Amino acid sequence: MENDAGAADTRTGPAARAEDAGPHAEAAGGQFVQSLARGLEVIRAFDAEHPSMTLTDVAKLTGLSRATARRFLLTLTELGYVRTDGKYFELTAQVLQLGYAYLSSHTLPQLIAPVLEELSAELNESASASVLDGADVVYVARVHTRRIMRVGISVGTRFPAYATSMGRVLLAHLPAEGLERALRARPLQALTPNTITDPDALRAELAAVRERGWCLVDQELEVGLRSLAVPVFAPDGTVAAALNVSMSTLPGTAHSDPDPTTAALEVLPALQSAARRIESALRARR
Repeated sequence: MENDAGAADTRTGPAARAEDAGPHAEAAGGQFVQSLARGLEVIRAFDAEHPSMTLTDVAKLTGLSRATARRFLLTLTELGYVRTDGKYFELTAQVLQLGYAYLSSHTLPQLIAPVLEELSAELNESASASVLDGADVVYVARVHTRRIMRVGISVGTRFPAYATSMGRVLLAHLPAEGLERALRARPLQALTPNTITDPDALRAELAAVRERGWCLVDQELEVGLRSLAVPVFAPDGTVAAALNVSMSTLPGTAHSDPDPTTAALEVLPALQSAARRIESALRARR
């Protein structure tokens, strides 16, 4: 009996190549490289909840056949991005080079980091910055004071934008077409009993976020977690990133007040001031 990593691939030639084709290839006029897109999809399948997976697990998460998933996994293994013990696959540290290329070529994370340090020290709370990637937020900077989530957060961590304060800030400032595309890209699933899952209710909330200039999410991503976010505007008026402060709502903590708005008003001035400092630094770099 063959293990998951070494299962024979009996599909070759036109049949296998047809499986690698997709609607994007036609839409891109033949310039879309489907195999590259699927290879990246395999990498993205690994996350905090799935750090180590079998071939079957990867195929299920990506929607690829076992044969196709195996080809990508073995290619990534050969390139050093994945390692395997013959059954389980996991990413290697070499994957960090992909994200580092982004961070090292942008001034934004470097400008944000010291401001987050000051903000976190002032409030004694965790502070973060993120950008939008499709329907997800991706953390580009993070300063934590204590662990208040079940899942650890670091640079590169991704969460569904619709259920996070930073995500909603970023979604709220998208053009109408971009917002609808982002909402179609991911189903609105209830991550907690508080999560907004009705598309119309989410659109109304996003309109309110854009109007007032900040977003408060109370235990929608994880029970016991409350976060407040504001936008950081680029010199051209677009939103370059979002900043947030995360607070625990557990009894006995500083922000356990049952009224989430009260907690928001306590930290909002410091958060807005931090965003303005980053905006000033961005203008000075022009």
